[in-house]
Amino acid sequence: MAIKIKSTKEIEKLRVAGKLAAEVLGMIGKHVKAGVTTEYLDKIMHNFMVNEQGTIPATLNYNGFPASSCISINHVVCHGIPSNKKLKKGDLVNIDITVIKDGYHGDSSKMFEINLVKPFSNRLNKVARECLWLGIEQVKPGATFYDIALAIETHAHKNNFSIVKEYCGHGIGAEFHEEPQVLHYTSPELKDLVLKKGMVFTIEPMINLGKPEIRLLADNWTVVTKDKKLSAQWEHTILVTSTGYEVLTLRTDEMPFFP
Repeated sequence: MAIKIKSTKEIEKLRVAGKLAAEVLGMIGKHVKAGVTTEYLDKIMHNFMVNEQGTIPATLNYNGFPASSCISINHVVCHGIPSNKKLKKGDLVNIDITVIKDGYHGDSSKMFEINLVKPFSNRLNKVARECLWLGIEQVKPGATFYDIALAIETHAHKNNFSIVKEYCGHGIGAEFHEEPQVLHYTSPELKDLVLKKGMVFTIEPMINLGKPEIRLLADNWTVVTKDKKLSAQWEHTILVTSTGYEVLTLRTDEMPFFP
């Protein structure tokens, strides 16, 4: 498995792209509320990326995907297509965006709670974010991708939630998706994948309230839980540094979770 080690120049470009991705998610927050459509949110983000940032929305026309963001509501696990569906009170919403700047990608997603959500929705959302940060905290040279997966899996299962296995994090750089596949559940081969300074990849666990099984809808993009129970996901792009990690997509309004 050829995992690319990024050069100093590439890392600087990835820092810029990551910061811009974070800006998009920071900007859209005030617009995410009951009564607005996901299509409207996608349009705002598209205009911001193209006209204000001078970035390219990576998802638009990627393998035919029709929008500049993925917006996944409630039991939609990932790759939700923005539409005329209106958000309503109690919804749990994931917005996933990737920008391209100067040929390099920044990829991140954030959960939004619409007004007051049910306690179990809030708890799922909280644990999903903790899973992300527990995974991030394992990142340092000499650690393995197994360490990341174990931290995520242990926390999810301790809270009686399940992990989607069909989708995972990924290497990122000049290409949207590079090696390695960053699994969020333990698998023996991950013990042989050692983290090295200069690796850049996403961690993006998808945590389900019910069972882990999913299905793909007829649009060939939208992924939902089979049991129609809620799913939550947070994502960051991570750089392995000489001493640990750097979160390239950290938002200015974000307080990291530290166990």
